[in-house]
Amino acid sequence: MTPEISAIFPTSAAQERLWIIERLSPGTAAYHVPVALRLRGALDLDALGGALSLIVERHEALRTVFDQIDGQTVQRVLPAEPVHVEIRDVPGREAELAELLPAEAALGFAVDTGPLLRATLFRLGDQEHILMVVLHHLVSDGWSMGVLFGELSVAYDALTAGVRPELPELALQYVDYAIWEREQLTGDRAEELLGYWREALADAPPALELPTDRPRPVRQSHAGGEVEIGLSAELSQGVVALSRSHGVSPFMVLTAAWGALLGRFTGSDDVVVGTAVGGRDAQTEGLIGCFINTLPLRVRLDGDPAFSELLGRVKNVTLGALEHQELPFDRLVQDLAPRRELGRNP
Repeated sequence: MTPEISAIFPTSAAQERLWIIERLSPGTAAYHVPVALRLRGALDLDALGGALSLIVERHEALRTVFDQIDGQTVQRVLPAEPVHVEIRDVPGREAELAELLPAEAALGFAVDTGPLLRATLFRLGDQEHILMVVLHHLVSDGWSMGVLFGELSVAYDALTAGVRPELPELALQYVDYAIWEREQLTGDRAEELLGYWREALADAPPALELPTDRPRPVRQSHAGGEVEIGLSAELSQGVVALSRSHGVSPFMVLTAAWGALLGRFTGSDDVVVGTAVGGRDAQTEGLIGCFINTLPLRVRLDGDPAFSELLGRVKNVTLGALEHQELPFDRLVQDLAPRRELGRNP
């Protein structure tokens, strides 16, 4: 489907949520998706710009802007225009990149006028560059960045060779998915999905009361940090071996361990954790757009189960959640109507 220029389309549920967040905190960088790629060797700037422009032309999501009409969030596809790659010369100043790259990633987007893709080339020398591409989560997700850079490589190589890039034709665009999703939220399938999740989360604890070293803020600032934890090769192999012996995935093993740990910290035998899923199938795996969804997984620790028993519980919960993943998390929150607190993650 190729929409008429300036045609208005409904947003997906995830886009609607992100639009609301953007309105509540204009310019927040919490939902930017940045990737920096180091390029070594001679670089053809015209081919780079042409390759990015071709991808924006292919994927309507990358030239989409957002608005609200009569209280309804909508998306509008704009005509394709050449992508401007900003070039910043930083010769011999690689140490500054630790500050320059995060600052570039944090620059805000105008979601109502676009573009929601920004490309910056940091030139360290004639033979070394860092290409930073930042997209707003409204039009992308982590999977999308793999699609973008995969197509960028193919298109760049073709253009430098003076030939037209050969990329597979896109049978769908993101607006097709958004329309399909809206249709899924009506009728028997919607009731089936809601019925499953209502039962799965019935009487679930409203919050995870972790013992913290300071009061929780009234409103989240998104100014968090990261703690990287690496598993040794021996431990990683043990996780794989344990998963095989119990007929579960490594993800299920780690989820069970995480749930058990949270249960000990909170003193609760009923823990709900959120996990992200790609939300794609064979028709949408080659598209750029926001397909990601959040699934709440309920880890039951009642009865002091052995870890093998806990694995069985987590396996059943995970498989059930995946079978009913089409329901957008936003629709689930709307249906269950829990008490919302701005200081907590939904």
